[in-house]
Amino acid sequence: MLLALAACDGGPPHVPEQHDSAGPFPKADRPVANIVSSRWSNEEARDRLNEAGDVMDKSGIKPGMTVADIGAGEGYYTIRLSKRVGPKGRVLAEDIVPAVRDALAQRVARERLDNVSVRLGEPADPKLPDNSFDRVFMVHMYHEIKSPYEFLWHVRPSLRPDGQVIVVDADRPTQDHGTPPALLKCEFNAVGYSLVRMENMPSAGGYMAVFTAKGPRPKPADIRPCRLAAHEEAGAGATGHSTT
Repeated sequence: MLLALAACDGGPPHVPEQHDSAGPFPKADRPVANIVSSRWSNEEARDRLNEAGDVMDKSGIKPGMTVADIGAGEGYYTIRLSKRVGPKGRVLAEDIVPAVRDALAQRVARERLDNVSVRLGEPADPKLPDNSFDRVFMVHMYHEIKSPYEFLWHVRPSLRPDGQVIVVDADRPTQDHGTPPALLKCEFNAVGYSLVRMENMPSAGGYMAVFTAKGPRPKPADIRPCRLAAHEEAGAGATGHSTT
């Protein structure tokens, strides 16, 4: 599968489409933020806070790893992940907006990042290759996912046995471009993920949560949706150092 990640282009995806057709999935009981920009903040300001460095350090990113950057936007994390994993590592950068994907592909080609592949994803299914990723990053984009249960269900097979999903988001309502931590944990748990830790990340404008897949992947019909009212208040102050 790694061969599918080796090229960088703005054309059709090279990853074989081998995912199950399943559903229907429960709807999310929460507002969904609109995609207003491919940029969360300018890169110079983010680097002054060592945002990507902090997140990569806490995520255990090492040379040779294979990682996915979902909702990659203009490529702030993509570029820095490419350097961190090195020539023996691989980065798959994905966005659902064709113009954004094309601009990122041009940047990757211009900077000659041979270990990065850029492709177009789908809102409810990133169509990642199975058993391929050490880390899957979702940075300041989770609140824009309209079908989180379907999306997370499709992500699960892409993780290697020790793979992790890294979520960076702000602790505020989803309509305000954040995700209450308790709601995030509930939605991941509903699809069979376990929270490894969640901690404040001021340099990234919020918190970082780390999840692993645990147990069998539930059937879509067995997924119990989370209720927003039960988790909004619980989300406040839930980003201290913790394990579960």
